[in-house]
Amino acid sequence: MAKSEAAEKPTGGKSKLKLILLIVLALLLAIGLSVGATWYFMHGAQSKPAPEQAASNIKPAAIYEPMAPAFVVNYTQNGRQRYMQVSITLLARNQADLDALKVHMPVIRNNLVMLFSGQNFDTLATPVGQEMLRQKATASVQEVAQKEVGKVVVEQLLFTNFVLQ
Repeated sequence: MAKSEAAEKPTGGKSKLKLILLIVLALLLAIGLSVGATWYFMHGAQSKPAPEQAASNIKPAAIYEPMAPAFVVNYTQNGRQRYMQVSITLLARNQADLDALKVHMPVIRNNLVMLFSGQNFDTLATPVGQEMLRQKATASVQEVAQKEVGKVVVEQLLFTNFVLQ
C-alpha cells in the first residue's frame, strides 16, 4: 500500500500542475484575443477612403456676399406700428453661381421683404422665432436660385444684424 500511495501523490501533483498551466494558457489566449480584436476594430477595420473620395469630401471655401442695403420692414402689431431692420449675408461655395444669382436680386429682395413684413413681433422677439425666420428666408432664396439658375447656390442665409423696434 505504501507503494500505491506514493505512486498516486506524484501523479496527482503533476495533474494539478498541468491543470494550472492549462488555465493560465487559456487566460493568456483570451487576453490576447481580446486585445487583438479591440485593436482590429479600433484601427484595422477603419476603411480608408480612396483619394478621389477624400477629395470630394472637402468643401470649397465659403464665399460671403452681403446684401446691401439692409432690409427695413414695417408691420402693425396690436394696432401699433413696428419696425424691423435685418442685415443679411449669403453663404455660397461657387463664385460663378453666385454671380449668376446676383442678376435675380430684385426678385430675392422682393420675396424677403414680403416674408419679413408678414411676421409676428412676439415670435421674432425669441431666438427660436428668429432662427425659424432665418430658415424660411434661406428656403426662399434657395427656391429662387433653383428656379432661375437651376441649382441651389446659397447654402445659408445669415443675419448679421437684427433689430426690432
